[in-house]
Amino acid sequence: MKKIFLFILTIFITVASGQNKISANHSLMNLTCKTCHSCDVPTKKDPCLIPCPRADMITVNQTPSQAPEVEVLKELSNKYLPVVFSHKIHAEMAEMAGGCKTCHHYNTVGPIQPCINCHETSRKRDDISKPDLEAAYHRQCITCHREWSHSNNCTSCHALKNASNTSLVSSNVKKISGKTHPKLEEPSKIVYETNYSKGKFVTFFHDEHIKTFGASCVNCHQQDNCTKCHDRDKTNLVQKISDGMPIKIQKSKAEHHKPCFSCHQNDSCSLCHKDKESGPFNHLEVTGWALNRFHEKLSCEKCHGTSKKFVKLNNDCISCHTNFAPGKFDHKITGLKLDENHSELDCKECHQEKTFAKPVCTNCHDDKSFPKNKPGKLTPVSLGKKTGAAKK
Repeated sequence: MKKIFLFILTIFITVASGQNKISANHSLMNLTCKTCHSCDVPTKKDPCLIPCPRADMITVNQTPSQAPEVEVLKELSNKYLPVVFSHKIHAEMAEMAGGCKTCHHYNTVGPIQPCINCHETSRKRDDISKPDLEAAYHRQCITCHREWSHSNNCTSCHALKNASNTSLVSSNVKKISGKTHPKLEEPSKIVYETNYSKGKFVTFFHDEHIKTFGASCVNCHQQDNCTKCHDRDKTNLVQKISDGMPIKIQKSKAEHHKPCFSCHQNDSCSLCHKDKESGPFNHLEVTGWALNRFHEKLSCEKCHGTSKKFVKLNNDCISCHTNFAPGKFDHKITGLKLDENHSELDCKECHQEKTFAKPVCTNCHDDKSFPKNKPGKLTPVSLGKKTGAAKK
């Protein structure tokens, strides 16, 4: 009897654990066992998982101050001197484009893995689908450096070994140590001049997208590299955004719209394209609903959630605030502390509409009206407190 019980219990635990760990869509995906497992019979003890670059798997994102300041890459220094890599400065630049995973594209639970942990130093290897260490270094670095210097010369990073430059590595380390990347100047707005006949100018309010709409740098700058700001060929420098003049950048239509389409794909062209420079976001003009003093200082996520595309909400207060009930809602945060005669009344006794706008006194009083007669005492409005529990 005991053996039967243990057998049933084992089956139950196996099924339950399997339901928790296996995704519901896993069986519907076009996968074979060899996609993820290198051996023919993977087991729980030895799953034979194949490491592969998964950008969404990185679970740690350290700040540049936590990163090494300088790295000396000497694993491949047979012909050239070791490469002195200004790791901290590159990490500071990479924050805008995605942080650690810009270069460290495969990490699970941390810490951040160096390249050599995944890429073999030998070019003669069994798995040629994954670059060796030399190829990984060059694939990661060469695009920016080639666009920046307009050259493929190896000596831009590597110095040939000889008797006269043995101290070059230590002097380069000393030269980089303590250096930081200049602070990026974030514009309040940028005006782009386009060739669109129905609206030549696009005004992009940079600080509004960051502070109000909650966008992060990587939403727009993921594909940017150093040459957007730096170029050794002075004739190709991008026009400064601080001179107040409209910017003309030669890009294809798709390239221009790609950073914006994650939020504005279904919007009409006239939302951005105007005949002249436009003003900042106006909630009344765009949505038809003016923000009152309780909502105007809130970020969009407070009401619309964290979705990239904000959808129109029901403007009934009770659609978001669920604790408008006697004894639960602190009325004084509206700027009016109710007196004893009104504090225990239900909200709808005074507020006939679900928007909880101007109260009505005539339901109980024939000779009184608001705001001439107030059901309490005016108090300073506290915008720092919540007006109700918002639905999630």
